[in-house]
Amino acid sequence: MIRRSTILAAVAFAALGLSSCSTVSRLNPFDKKDDTPAETAGEGQRISIIPADQRLEPAEALKGVDFALPAPIRMDAWPLPGGTPEQSVGAVDAAPNLSVAWRKGFGQGTKRGRYVTAPPVAADGKVFVMDADGRVVAMDAASGSQVWRTGTNPGDNKRDKLGFGGGMAYADGKLYVASGYREVLQMDAKTGAVGWRTKTSEAIHGAPTVAGGRVYAVSLDNTLLTFDVATGAPSWNFQALAESARILAASSPAVSGDTVVAAFGSGELVALRTTNGNDIWNEALSRASRTSALSEIRDIPGRPVIYQGDVFAVSHSGVFAATDLRTGQARWSLPVVGVTAPWPAGDVVYVVSKTGEVICASRESGQIYWIKNLNEGFKSKKKGGIFGIGGQRQNRPIWSGPLLAGERLLMVGQTGEMVAMNAKTGEIVKRLELKGASTLSPIAMGDTVYVVTQEADLIAIR
Repeated sequence: MIRRSTILAAVAFAALGLSSCSTVSRLNPFDKKDDTPAETAGEGQRISIIPADQRLEPAEALKGVDFALPAPIRMDAWPLPGGTPEQSVGAVDAAPNLSVAWRKGFGQGTKRGRYVTAPPVAADGKVFVMDADGRVVAMDAASGSQVWRTGTNPGDNKRDKLGFGGGMAYADGKLYVASGYREVLQMDAKTGAVGWRTKTSEAIHGAPTVAGGRVYAVSLDNTLLTFDVATGAPSWNFQALAESARILAASSPAVSGDTVVAAFGSGELVALRTTNGNDIWNEALSRASRTSALSEIRDIPGRPVIYQGDVFAVSHSGVFAATDLRTGQARWSLPVVGVTAPWPAGDVVYVVSKTGEVICASRESGQIYWIKNLNEGFKSKKKGGIFGIGGQRQNRPIWSGPLLAGERLLMVGQTGEMVAMNAKTGEIVKRLELKGASTLSPIAMGDTVYVVTQEADLIAIR
């Protein structure tokens, strides 16, 4: 019998930076050096570019060296959480002026155990979003006006503490919705009418992926579930290791051809056959620390990304890795703690660490071109308490993204702003006030970039 997985909400919030407990701050392994001896890589093992106990720094050999970025393309739709089944886009042609066109609310924001965690998707002139109560809302992409709204709570059970999150994926005029209320649904993208509804044994806090006639979603107990797109009938599933603690955010599988790659709360990155679920390879992106229990949260909450034959993924346990999609052969790894998806493009791959460092690394070797700390100068402050005693300490803001728009990297954060960075140099070229914290990466459709905030606002940027 499968052991039921549970969320340790306090730990998860600390890991995401949404909590501010001073005790957790003192235990944070990523603010301290790990004195574990450096390992020596042998044949067939992953090459660690930088020992885990050393600070990430640009490679001397890459200073002043240029690299290629792909030509930006106009996205006619953003149907899946990562834009495509592989969850890789390259560069988008959008938001040339980087100014807010409009801001519209779409429902309940993060409040009292309910969280806005579903990444938006967009197609057919509409942007689809989900609020903290699990309501799916279709909004006109040009104006932000509401087109339709459909709830996913089958019994209006407001006491269900796991009934948050989930997400959406679009395909062929249908919207496929994973729900924290233990259901997967198909909706008509024009009207919001429910086509089919399939019960699941556990809540689903991540968005699904749709490809090749199947819906893929990872449930709370670390099971990859698959469903038929036409009927909702369950197909094969894959059970990863059960895990008792994980991040509130959750991953979506990536699909390329006949291979699906899924990431789990156990830190496992698994490649499977789409036809039958047979495993191709399985590896663990985890690194233990003797200094903190937080390093034992091995979750891979960001999406795995498939790009030009490699899989890129980053774990909360401190491993940012490149893996050969076909063989599972380890390429390289860096000691990076991350909670969002990497962004490979051209010769490089970008990743944002949990501490706010934007890292630009060589896609082939893992050597670092540059690092920029978005939280540079941040000073932790206590809130509440009396005469400096007690209260809560404010942790470093979490940043989400990036999205590569032309030669600008766009990141959004808990600070309530969007930061645009030169993708070649890391220089900050613009800061845009959003007036709302965001922990979800931006998406693009047409000439517009869309951002969802924790206050359940959809913001259009052009």
